[in-house]
Amino acid sequence: MAPAILTSEEARRAVAAELAGAVARPARRVLAGVTGPPGVGKSTFALAVVEELNERWSTPAAYLPMDGFHLAKAQLDRLGLRRRRGAPDTFDVGGYCATLTRIADSHGVADVFVPDFDRALDDPVAAARVVPAQARVVVTEGNYLALVADGWAAVRPLLERLYYIDADAEVRRRRLIDRHVTAGLGAVDAQHWVDTVDEPNARLIAATSASCDRVLLIEDG
Repeated sequence: MAPAILTSEEARRAVAAELAGAVARPARRVLAGVTGPPGVGKSTFALAVVEELNERWSTPAAYLPMDGFHLAKAQLDRLGLRRRRGAPDTFDVGGYCATLTRIADSHGVADVFVPDFDRALDDPVAAARVVPAQARVVVTEGNYLALVADGWAAVRPLLERLYYIDADAEVRRRRLIDRHVTAGLGAVDAQHWVDTVDEPNARLIAATSASCDRVLLIEDG
């Protein structure tokens, strides 16, 4: 699938318009996903789409971050997975799928409290966000929404729309190094983590783009 080359603003508006149209019928909730390689700006993009839906389209929307389902550092240490943090098997994919299913079933019925990842704590935090009962669109984002290994195959059928976003490789790399340095790694260790963890994950994720509904190349950043 050839990517559409757009600015972040153009991409945000296009996706929001599509999702607003998808909920034109009453009493309907749409679950949509944003995926792509590490450092591409998935959370920023997903939050911007949610804001666009709420403010420009008057369509109640909410955000669910896949990163809230990271295994905590204590669990990673127990399982010997700390050095692979961010790989597909270092998430609670079962909990993520259960939450998506609960959200799908809760429209107009109940608020759903969901976890988020706290970068200051460098760990997930339970019930840090809420998906209100009245939300018509729920946008979730994460690396592995289209992956089929390690239990992730259960995610894609739960999403009505799935968008793959990408950006220039050097832009992504710079963002990732800055992120890891901010989290406490030295510059050399941050570059090593990008080369040995983030980029192998990026190649794995790139292979999943064919199962997404649209591929968007964000040209600014």
